[in-house]
Order: sequence, then structure tokens, then C-alpha cells
Amino acid sequence: MLLEEVSLDQRAKELLKSKGIERLNPPQELAIKAGILDGKSVVVSSPTASGKTLIAELAILRNCLKGKKSVYIAPLRALASEKYDDFQYKELGIRTALSTGDLDSNDSWLSRFDVIVLTAEKMDSLMRHSPEWLNDIGLVVIDEIHLLNDENRGPTLEIIITRLLDTGCQILGLSATIANASAISDWLNAELVTSNYRPVKLSEGVFNGRKVVFNNKEGFDLKGDEISLVRNALDARKQALVFSSTRKTAESGAEKVSVATREFANREELSKVSKKILDSVSKPTEQCKRLARLVEQGVAFHHAGLVNEQRKAVEEAFRKDLIKAIVATPTLAAGVNLPAYRVIITSLKRFDGYGSSYIPVLEYKQMAGRAGRPKYDTQGESIVVSSNADEIMDRFINGKEEDITSKLAAEPILRTHILALIATETVRDETTLMDFLSKTFFAFQYGDIYRLEERVLRTVDRLEEQGFVKGTVGLKPTLVGKRVSQLYIDPETAYRFIESMKEKKISPFGMLALVSSAKEMGRISVGKREEDKYNEVLMKREGELLYVPEYGSLEYDELMPAIKGALILESWISERGEDEIFQDFAVTPGMLRGKVEIADWLLYACLEIGTLMKHQELGEIRKVRERIINGIKEELIPLIRLKGIGRVRARRLFSSGFQSLQDLRKAPLQRLEQSIGKETAQRVKEQVGGADNAILGQPEEGQKYNNVKEE
Repeated sequence: MLLEEVSLDQRAKELLKSKGIERLNPPQELAIKAGILDGKSVVVSSPTASGKTLIAELAILRNCLKGKKSVYIAPLRALASEKYDDFQYKELGIRTALSTGDLDSNDSWLSRFDVIVLTAEKMDSLMRHSPEWLNDIGLVVIDEIHLLNDENRGPTLEIIITRLLDTGCQILGLSATIANASAISDWLNAELVTSNYRPVKLSEGVFNGRKVVFNNKEGFDLKGDEISLVRNALDARKQALVFSSTRKTAESGAEKVSVATREFANREELSKVSKKILDSVSKPTEQCKRLARLVEQGVAFHHAGLVNEQRKAVEEAFRKDLIKAIVATPTLAAGVNLPAYRVIITSLKRFDGYGSSYIPVLEYKQMAGRAGRPKYDTQGESIVVSSNADEIMDRFINGKEEDITSKLAAEPILRTHILALIATETVRDETTLMDFLSKTFFAFQYGDIYRLEERVLRTVDRLEEQGFVKGTVGLKPTLVGKRVSQLYIDPETAYRFIESMKEKKISPFGMLALVSSAKEMGRISVGKREEDKYNEVLMKREGELLYVPEYGSLEYDELMPAIKGALILESWISERGEDEIFQDFAVTPGMLRGKVEIADWLLYACLEIGTLMKHQELGEIRKVRERIINGIKEELIPLIRLKGIGRVRARRLFSSGFQSLQDLRKAPLQRLEQSIGKETAQRVKEQVGGADNAILGQPEEGQKYNNVKEE
């Protein structure tokens, strides 16, 4: 179908033509026929790189030009940022915004925008604050809707969709090829579009160390391992993505692959990328130096241990064909759009806590789907390295993707969403709560919600016991219950904070251990060899702790990770560099920044809860939070509040004798310039010219957990 034949505003057609789009491919044409431009809800299930983003664009443009807001829900921040860049329509007067942070805001500023790109968590958070602009939404695009199957993200996505079903807005679900796509479309009362179309032919194969065998074309003889496969691709002037199961094997795999890539490396250009990687942190760790060195040889590793700036530098250099191969953990497959001619998968097994077991077929297909670059290749190759060629061919390459199933029944997740439904008055009693749950994908799949009922009632009782819900007549949120829901934290975490802070003396280490004990902080592993070390810390510093569970309880097992987490964060606020923290705790810069960001969010929640509790030491908690945000000792707090002064400049000023605002006010401009440079010194002088309280009044202004863009 030609674009000109599509029933769409001519201005939108001209814009798409300027991007080189003249003709629609089969899934795009099927989506048009299914009614995507008539306001009908549609689910599209088709392979990676089959053009689903253009289907979303067509629906977004049609909706916005009719005066309604379009919301695009992406599974990851990185993917949301990528889509924000894609959905720029200034020529049509359409304004696009990205908001993926600050989980305690109604983001009223979004009312000025037409296209809003969010993560599922951000959308859920916004629904808890009920901003008026939500009523103006005409279309919601849900990317990777098959993530309903995900243990962590699935329940949030399911609740969001269930709430949207009552609004009557158009829903467009985009999915990889899944077995029961019809179940999702039936649940949404949507038209289903399925297609196996792929613009770049994909050949899937297995390499046993001697020969590559493909499912749909002639294989070839080759001896060796993944390095041989990479070299073979490079000889053909192609790039390769290698998927490795862990961060450690990704790094060691990149070292191996460098033997093949170094002779193809443009050292002059790659040295600039290498410098970017080193400059991304204040003090490069051994991991940073290792990555920088490998990049100069034309290869990189890619995993969550890198900071965002490093990941972006690697991705950009790969897109420019400077980096010839990336060895990544599987998270890259579900993240940014980074295809290569050849995808090499070194293992299809993962450690599940008990032993190694095969990954789902759907996860394999996500990795394999990265093979083949639509703008550069006519075919792509995905090759699994395995001695069991027949089993891999039967189970994965010719195998069927698994059914998507609801994960809503998990009790820890259920309690968070039940509180949110009560807090926003979406439900008003147990009857309306069960009625709402009867509209979920869980109820659709299993035919009823009786198996959920016992858990739901138990959860409601627990929320009442904790003081978040009052159930004398119907179900109503208490003031603190409503606030906990808005803060987007687990009610159990909030209850722990409330009980732990009651009439307790606040210390920095105690607060850091408290937030490190929260489920939201994620896994902080403590090895057997570390246990004695952290037990010793416990014995010395138990008096500082706000939360000490009963010995032998399940919660007591969380204590050692909480102490380790507190020590990591304490090192950060003691102004130790990323390199030292990495040496002491094996925490990479990316992991450290992630923990710091979560700690900031949880400390903010403690402040908000403490305010409701009328806690006497809010000032102390505020200081800890300011130190976490900036990675500083307490003495630098007054200096860090100045615009243009970060942790490095603040320490430089302090060491030069400028230890207070009064010192800065009295200092000759020339002396300040010697310490922090001419422009910064002038800005500082302008700020300290007024009263001290002009700077000291609101320390957390503009410092909420946030990540927004507007165009």
C-alpha cells in the first residue's frame, strides 16, 4: 500500500515522506485495514524490526491532529528516550515530552504537550496523582505489551491497562511474536494483527565448533568459537553483537573478541570514544579503564554496570561502525534499537538460584531478532554456540514462543496496587475492588478471580492493620496511606520506615541502612567471605541502626545486605571516588549511581512520611539526602547549594579556605577565580550578594527524583 493511499492528514503524509516513507509494509497495511486510523484498538504481533514503530506513528499523528493527547508507554528509560527522539513533529505544531522520573508528581506541565513518552512505572505514578490532563488522552500505545508476562513489570502494566479500559481511549498494543496474542486482543476488545513479515531475512543457526548449520539456508564450515564467528563477520565488512549470560562473561568475552576486532579498528576516532568513557566518571575504575582500552581496539562490553554516558558512547560508536563488535548481557535485546548483521549467542542457559536452566523461547527470539540492519542489510544471521545442535534447533529455532500469562497474583505486588486503587478512590469497598480485578487479564485468563480473593482480603486486612486504610464503612485511605501510594513505594517499606523512625535518634549510617533494607533498593549480594566483615560492623555500629529485626527471622537475613548497602552509600557521601568504592565493594559506577538514585528517592519518601509523623529530626534526614544527591561530607552542604558548584568545586572552595557563604561574600573575586575559574566565580558572587537564607531556605528545591525532557 502506498502512503498516499492512506486516509491520513496530508500534512502528516508529507512529514513521513520527508523521512523516506513512501510505501507501507504488510503489517502496517494490515494495521490500517484493522482500523488503526479509525480509532479502533489494535494489537500488533510481529517480529523485531518489522515496522511496528511506524504503525504507532500513524496512530499518534492521526490522534494528535484531531486534538487529543497521545501517550507512548515504553518498558525501559533508554527505549523511552529513543522514542522521544523519534516522535518529533514540530512542523505540524505537535509538541513532544519525555517524563520517566520523579515518581511523586502529577507533572502538570505535561498538559501543554501532545505526545507524552513514559515508562509504565511513570504512567502508574501519574494515575495515582490523577492530573486533569489524563482526561484528554485519546490514544495509548503500549510497546512490548508481551511484558505482561514479566514477574516485575507485568502487574503494573496490567493494572494500567485495566484502568485505561474504563476510559474508552484507543489502545495500540505492540508485541513480539507470541503464542497467545489473540488472548490479549480479546481482553482489550481489540483487533488483532499478526504477521511473520521481516524486511531483512533472518537466518537462525547453530555453531558446534566445526560447522554452522542454518534453518533456511546453506551453512558453512568454520573452526573455533565465538571469536571465529566475529572474525568471519568482520572479514565480510559486517558488525556483530555477542550475547553473554553475565556481566563478568561479557567483559571477559570482549577481551577475547578484541583479538579479532583490533586489526579493523580506527584508532584515531576510537581514542575519542575511549576518552569519553573515562571522562564519564570522576575517578575511572578498573572496569572503566578496561572498557576504554577495549574500545580503542574496536570492541566493547555493554551491561548495567556502566553509567549511562558510557553506554550511550558505546551505542553511538557502534551505530557509526567504529566499534565493530559489542559483547552484551541479554538486557540489550529488550533495550535500545541496536541491530547488527550477525548476532552470536554464547549460552541459552541461566542460573535460576538452584542451577542452570534454559531461557524462554521468547527471550531467545528477542536476542535473535537483533540480527539484520534494515537500512544496510538484506539478511541477518543469528547463531547459537552449542554442541547440541539438534536440541537447539528443535527447542528454540523451530520452537514455539510461550503463552503470555498474568503475574498479578504475586502478593507483594498486589498490595501496592490495591493501596493505589483505594487511595485514588478507583474502588470504594471490597465489592468494587473485586469488580475492578474481574476486568484484569488475570480474570480474563482464568475465568474468575476466586483464586485471588483470599489474597486480596488478606492484603486489605494488612493495609488496615498498618494504618494505611480504614475499613469501617467501605474502604478509604488514611492521610498517610494516600501519601504512601503517591510516593510509589511498597506499603511494607513505608510501614518499616514509620516504625523504625518513631522516637529514634537519626544518624546518617542509620538512615542509609534503613533505606538499604528496602525491597526497592534491589539485590545487594553478600558473599560467604564477607559475612564476618559485616557481622563485625553490626557489632560495632548496632546502636546507630534504626531497624534491627529479630534474630533468626526471615527479615534478619536482610540485615547483612542492608549494612553492606549502608557502607557503600556512606563511602559515597564521604567523597570517596568510584574507583575506591569499586575496589572495596566490587560495585561498578553504573550500579553505584543506580543505588544512589534509589536511595535519594527513598530518603525523599522518609522525609515526606516523617513530615506526616511530625518527626523531630527532619533536618537530619534532609542533610543525609543532600549528601546522597551530591556525594559530599556534611561540611560542604552550604556550598553545594550554590548553582554551578558540584562536589569537586565545593571541595576545592572548602580546601581553599572558603568554608561558608560569609567567606565567599568577603572573598576578593580574584581569589575565587583562582580556585574555580572566572565565570563560575562571578556566578557565585552574584548568588552570595544577598541574604544567606535566599540560598539556604529550600535545599531540596529542584532536586526531586526526576528525569524529564521537553521540546
